[in-house]
Amino acid sequence: MRSFPPQADHPFIKLYSSGLIALSLILCWAPPVCATAYTPASDLSVLERLPFKPNDPLARELSTLRTALRKQPDNLIVAVELARRYYEMVGEQGDPRYLGYAQAALTPWWNMPDAPIEVQVLRAGLAQFRHDFPAAITYLGKVLERDPQHQQARILRAIIQIVQARYDLARDDCQFLKTDSKDLIGIGCLAMVDGLTGKAGPAYATLQLALIHTKILSSEHKLWVLTRLAELSLRLGKIETSERHFQQALTLGVADTFLLAAYADFLLDQKRPAEVVTLLKDKTRSDTLLLRLAFAERDLQLSNATEREATLAARYLAAQLRGDTVHQQEEARFALRVQADPVKALALAKENWKVQREPRDARIFLEAALASKNSNAAIAVLDWLESSHIEDPYLRSLERQVKVAQK
Repeated sequence: MRSFPPQADHPFIKLYSSGLIALSLILCWAPPVCATAYTPASDLSVLERLPFKPNDPLARELSTLRTALRKQPDNLIVAVELARRYYEMVGEQGDPRYLGYAQAALTPWWNMPDAPIEVQVLRAGLAQFRHDFPAAITYLGKVLERDPQHQQARILRAIIQIVQARYDLARDDCQFLKTDSKDLIGIGCLAMVDGLTGKAGPAYATLQLALIHTKILSSEHKLWVLTRLAELSLRLGKIETSERHFQQALTLGVADTFLLAAYADFLLDQKRPAEVVTLLKDKTRSDTLLLRLAFAERDLQLSNATEREATLAARYLAAQLRGDTVHQQEEARFALRVQADPVKALALAKENWKVQREPRDARIFLEAALASKNSNAAIAVLDWLESSHIEDPYLRSLERQVKVAQK
């Protein structure tokens, strides 16, 4: 069971929307073009069984938990464990349908105003996946009122504050987590904030030193730290160091959609699309990873590219039809790079910026503003760059281009 880092710090933190009731509308997965929407007869209709290999330990684990829950639907311990496992699988596999499964496991407690703490935390986690950040913050606030020491609630709230660029609030939660000078959780949390507010160098040094001095660390936690170090290195313009950390994280053998997406973006920026294809060719169920794969195949002019792009277009259309705005940042990238529609990309990037304000959100906003020759539209991002003091060579380059275009 993983309790830290919560998967919420991934883009999967902000990528997906799902729910058991809406499962029928979630995605037009396979076909390149969506057909007429199918409406199931009831919420109990089985639309698709998620893939597992025969004798897969995970499948057995889930089957055992589901069987136990069927026998005792009000068994909170089993329900929380099953929901938590599904929740983790979204991060591992990038498949948003597990969110609906997680919610279903918690049905008896889902609408309780004072649900058990672990249900509240999971409810917050699912809300943040759906970009319902206000609800997630509310749930977490209630948890922390009851248990101020609840580590997972504290860091999940900190990460949501970071995603929404409320750095002072995030820092308060991170500081609360840092129980001593060697506390890797608190140090990592603070490094995330410092890395976005002009202190990337000290943040990198502190986090790396903490990692060296931490003798016992799970592979999942080490992956999280190494990924943070890779990001901080990039922000400092240290390409080789960043790749070394990405590679160290990959060698841990932990399934992690965010790591794969971040490394794929790194490779695409380094003009190495063939390596992206090798990395992601079997990861097409995740919209996040399929986008990177489509970009790489497009760069290589591979025959698969057209089909990948049609599939992604269909998925984004399906998301729009169900009112899902979770994919706006990535859809903006798709509109700009594949559809060659900078006006659409800018509109998506602007809407996305209202919800989340991370470097990748700023990047597509600035790129779309430049491509659409509407630099004045990017004032909000320029303000964020100035107030955050973020060190990021590429973002600063875009900032300069936008300011020149404004003259």
